[in-house]
Amino acid sequence: MNIVFFGTAEFAIPSLIELHKSRHKISAVVTQPDRKKGRDLKISPPPTKVLAASKGIPVFQSNNVSDPASVAYLRGLNTDLFVVIAFGQILNKDVLSIPKLYSINLHGSLLPKYRGAAPTNWAVINGDRMSGITIIKMNERMDEGDIILKKDVAIDAEDTNITLSETLSDLGAKVLVETLDKIENGGKITFTKQDDQAATYAPKLKKEDGLVDWNKPALVIHNRVRGLLPWPSAYTHYDGNILKILKTEVSDEPLGGDAKAGEAIDVLKGKGIIVKTASGNLVVQYLQLEGKRALDADAFVRGQRISKGYKFS
Repeated sequence: MNIVFFGTAEFAIPSLIELHKSRHKISAVVTQPDRKKGRDLKISPPPTKVLAASKGIPVFQSNNVSDPASVAYLRGLNTDLFVVIAFGQILNKDVLSIPKLYSINLHGSLLPKYRGAAPTNWAVINGDRMSGITIIKMNERMDEGDIILKKDVAIDAEDTNITLSETLSDLGAKVLVETLDKIENGGKITFTKQDDQAATYAPKLKKEDGLVDWNKPALVIHNRVRGLLPWPSAYTHYDGNILKILKTEVSDEPLGGDAKAGEAIDVLKGKGIIVKTASGNLVVQYLQLEGKRALDADAFVRGQRISKGYKFS
């Protein structure tokens, strides 16, 4: 089949690789414009653009893929099917009507759970035990199309947003090509309507979502640390500076006594900084002061001379 691939984020990369290796033809990769990134705000291309260029696939970038110029370009590609993965824009009816067949979307959750921009983040933040991928036939509403296929996976206790995203993107790449082969070969495709009453949402993350509230239970904070990697990262304040918390574990030891939430109740070499929370204690194992490199707790304590009784704000 003649495919147009819409994708921007890293999550789309395994599917683009597998699709390029398949018998299907990618007429173009549609992605977002280059953006400023990093502390130096250097203009950087999306990862899908870099990969497509290395494979000789034409790239089309647009701030609004539903504008007349973009629609005209897409109509000229004589497309059988649109494949949309982590693209970052909603396709309107003019765009969705272009392919000879229809448009499909690969989403990183078990829809209708976690419709929206950050499904893997929120699955980890909420302490879910299961996740998965869903392929849907797209309509004009975000992640509300009819379901073609679902595959579930367990979320390991050590998983972060990064590792879960990698697992789901690899799984999605495999089942995507299988689904396209089935569509091309005339296999039976069943479209199942989503139960809107069961829908939940995974909104795009904001910087302030990372601020740690030490008045929450240790497990809740631990899950946010896992789920907010690599951005915005969980963070607190240390001597007026932003301090990212990159790795933690929940401590079962009944330490702390009358200590206040956010207070360092012990500093254990080879283990971490033990911080009191509203319920239980959190062992902070890896940290990073803004603008500095990430350190394990031992190295951080040596450099900053943090000690028992320090209160994180």
